[in-house]
Amino acid sequence: MALIYYLTQIHLEFGAAALLPQECERVGIKRPLVISDAGVRAAGVLDQALAAFGSEAPPVFDATPANPTEAAVRAAVAQLMALGCDGLVAIGGGSSMDLAKGVAIAATHEGPLKSYATIEGGSPRITKAVLPLIAVPTTAGTGSEVARGAIIIVDDGRKLGFHSWELMPKAALCDPALTLALPPALTAATGMDAIAHCMETFMSAAFNPPADGIAWEGLRRGWAHIERATRDGQDHEARLNMMSASMQGAMAFQKGLGCVHSLSHSLGGVNPRLHHGTLNAMFLPAVVKFNAGANSLHQDGRLVRMAQAMGLAGSDAAGEDIGAALRQMNARLGLPTGLTAMGVTEDLFERVIDGAMADHCHKTNPRLATREDYRAMLLASM
Repeated sequence: MALIYYLTQIHLEFGAAALLPQECERVGIKRPLVISDAGVRAAGVLDQALAAFGSEAPPVFDATPANPTEAAVRAAVAQLMALGCDGLVAIGGGSSMDLAKGVAIAATHEGPLKSYATIEGGSPRITKAVLPLIAVPTTAGTGSEVARGAIIIVDDGRKLGFHSWELMPKAALCDPALTLALPPALTAATGMDAIAHCMETFMSAAFNPPADGIAWEGLRRGWAHIERATRDGQDHEARLNMMSASMQGAMAFQKGLGCVHSLSHSLGGVNPRLHHGTLNAMFLPAVVKFNAGANSLHQDGRLVRMAQAMGLAGSDAAGEDIGAALRQMNARLGLPTGLTAMGVTEDLFERVIDGAMADHCHKTNPRLATREDYRAMLLASM
């Protein structure tokens, strides 16, 4: 049976952030706590988003780490409780939005955060008691503003997924104006994150035709505009299309992801300094090559259709050609040449493989990977 559930109230336009006060009122948030990070504040983007509140700007927690942690969740919950806040507004990239979802759980549910993780059987324990959340993305990558999940490093060091429809933001204000000042390197890394989401959800074998259509169109938009957005951050058309691609990739999440995310979640837990979107870009070529052996990708021409979305129409060896196109795109965007350039060494492989095998994305890959398969993908990505 296909689960087809769409989704939340989404505003996608330049100036959407101006709707923040009215959206808080609509969903019943009287005193929000804003979750952001120091970089978004320093760049002036936080003030830009909060300008709609005028002199009544809400309090801010801006200590979100690059990879959100349970410790940061606790710190934000303490501030929320001390100030008597009744809801959350996440303004930032995926880290801020994921942290806000962790706060929404921890502020209203007892026990350690890991007990609500998907692989711990915790999804049914997340109830309607979660705090309401409005999401305002400042990057075009993660799509967490329209996703029911969050990725958080818990106290035992694991990077775990938390998934519940109760965590879906009550509103997503997707304002490309907030991404205009995003540096080229971050534009490229977050943009490849969005492309990875579109590709992995499209490759997933789950039956969900609407999600397939959304993911394919998101890939087409993202692939056509990521270089323009990276080269010229003020290109409004490119920024709008990248924001859409990011949103579309996450709208298709309900199909499930795959080995790219199993590996990047695990390696990101082993070394939290590594950027998630950049890791996805490094793993995509090897995973697409591995997935080319899945019957489901050939029975309905899925690889060929991805190649068409990327302007590679007419390819007979779509898996090989897609992988080569991805590596070439990474190079043109100025991303690392591989994991070695990111400081990853082979002595980490066993820990990474352990985490990948246990990750919630492992079983939704179109072809089930073994430990040896993951080791080969790691080696090919070095």
